[in-house]
Amino acid sequence: MGYRVVDTIDVMRNKYSARKGLEGPFNFSGRVLYYDNKQGQYYDPTTDFYVEQAEMDAINTRFFEAFIK
Repeated sequence: MGYRVVDTIDVMRNKYSARKGLEGPFNFSGRVLYYDNKQGQYYDPTTDFYVEQAEMDAINTRFFEAFIK
């Protein structure tokens, strides 16, 4: 029996590189977002829109529920 360590963070950072003026990328259970300090919101590069606070609350709830289970 063997195992293989897969570093998904490095794969994510290669596909979604750093962006000027934004923090990240951050992986929220497969959804990659950047944080914009000036706007105070997360930015989704796949849709080219900022994520609304209600949607971010839902993402955070699902993200943290995965750790509780």
